Amino acid sequence: MPAYKLAIFDFDGTLGDTMGWFLDASDAMAERFGYLPIDRGDLDNLRRKSARELMKLQKVSVLKLPMLAAHFQKMMRADAANIRLFDGVPRMLQALHASGVSIAIVSSNSEENIRIVLGPELCALVSRFSCGASVFGKASKFRKVLAATSTKPAEAISIGDETRDIDAAREIGMATGAVCWGYTNPEALKAYGPTHVFEAVLDIPAGVV
Repeated sequence: MPAYKLAIFDFDGTLGDTMGWFLDASDAMAERFGYLPIDRGDLDNLRRKSARELMKLQKVSVLKLPMLAAHFQKMMRADAANIRLFDGVPRMLQALHASGVSIAIVSSNSEENIRIVLGPELCALVSRFSCGASVFGKASKFRKVLAATSTKPAEAISIGDETRDIDAAREIGMATGAVCWGYTNPEALKAYGPTHVFEAVLDIPAGVV
């Protein structure tokens, strides 16, 4: 029996290598939507901050989040064919699936964008997509995925690259897996005390199975 029945993945920064795209898109949107651009020279420090802290620094209004998310999704749709998965992601997902672990994706990105980047063969390994989550609304999405897959919180693990992924999973009693190749600085993630820390993509099966 696998250690976990269900692995719920974040997409951006966890499966999809989108940080470079996100930085460019955020800069393009900053003036239009009235927030401060990301200081590329301070990127290492910024990667140590939570999503709420970054929003405060950039003066992003919470009220604008749905509009910003919709615009990001629209921009990515135009570029999705050029966005790549992190090295090893196909092998990792195939290994989990072959070991009997169900795979779900919960993301603030759109299902359409994610399906384009994954491609049909990898999409066929995913039992549930729950996309379009608000920035701080993943816990409710997790609950729906657990109910739809008849999975208890203790049987599932959330795998992501931000502290808000950990917060959402802890809220409902799920295990947490932090990846070291995404948006958040690895040391900041480790200090947050996730259940598992994954240094490389192909480390995931050993921690989940």
